[in-house]
Amino acid sequence: MPTSRRGGGTQPPSAAISTVGLRKSYGDKTVLDGIDLHIPAGSVFALLGPNGAGKTTAVKILSTLISADGGQSQVAGHDVATSPDGVRAAIGVTGQFSAVDGLITGEENMLLMADLHHLSKREGRQVTAELLERFDLTEVAKKPASTYSGGMKRRLDIAMTLVGNPRIIFLDEPTTGLDPRSRHNMWGIIRELVSGGVTVFLTTQHLEEADELADRIAVLNDGKIAAEGTAEELKRLIPGGHIRLRFTDPAAYQNAATTLREANRDDEALSLQIPSDGSQRELRSILDWLDSAGVEADELTVHTPDLDDVFFALTGPAGVPNQPKETAR
Repeated sequence: MPTSRRGGGTQPPSAAISTVGLRKSYGDKTVLDGIDLHIPAGSVFALLGPNGAGKTTAVKILSTLISADGGQSQVAGHDVATSPDGVRAAIGVTGQFSAVDGLITGEENMLLMADLHHLSKREGRQVTAELLERFDLTEVAKKPASTYSGGMKRRLDIAMTLVGNPRIIFLDEPTTGLDPRSRHNMWGIIRELVSGGVTVFLTTQHLEEADELADRIAVLNDGKIAAEGTAEELKRLIPGGHIRLRFTDPAAYQNAATTLREANRDDEALSLQIPSDGSQRELRSILDWLDSAGVEADELTVHTPDLDDVFFALTGPAGVPNQPKETAR
């Protein structure tokens, strides 16, 4: 169920990341205009939005790279404004552009990161070897990183982020520029991280990626959260979902069409299209009616809007009609 921000209900689960009224402007341009977030530990949270919506700005604020103009934010229990060192000790950040140094080897990149985390030489080499093996980079560890493919560089980038054993990882468009196979491999890595208890804050323009990975998704538009919820909750905000019944028996079709007056008829195709949000409750209701009426449909299909529909509707000029811009209900 979506987390309620109103009082009087059950307490939300412990947050790895939380913000209240987060604001940031650049000159006359308001980039973040009062952002509220509550991201439970051990989950994947995806922040979607068009170019320039403020996704990277949010990541930079939460990872202490820039300061907010207003609001409060906590990461791993530390106030971002007053305890930035505590935040930095708990997080890892992989940006849109690789932090890998192509002039040195993959192993040397890892050892450099270990030095930055003040690991002993012995511990640094041990962690480096373990992570290179984990990310299937052992065979190329001695080669210059400039010779790596895009997918290999991304894997090395995330491996470098994990040297400090962070509890929270910010992945800012981590699959940008990757081919479909490398993108799917990266999804597997992200799932593995979360299964180990890591919290992932993901920004992406690949809507399929958010659908596949995220426990919760927020859509950022014009500096505000246009909607937030699970992928399925967001899809139900968009009109156009329906259940389609197709018949081969004209008598069964006429019987169903007479009873289901709200359905759109296609007499030529012997099919009925019933408006639906695609929920299990509505699907069960249709199935129960078919059973009780003794009507047998030859085909039943559920059509729901996808995240592309959600994205375009929420970031368009009008947004979703008659929907409050808050957590999906």
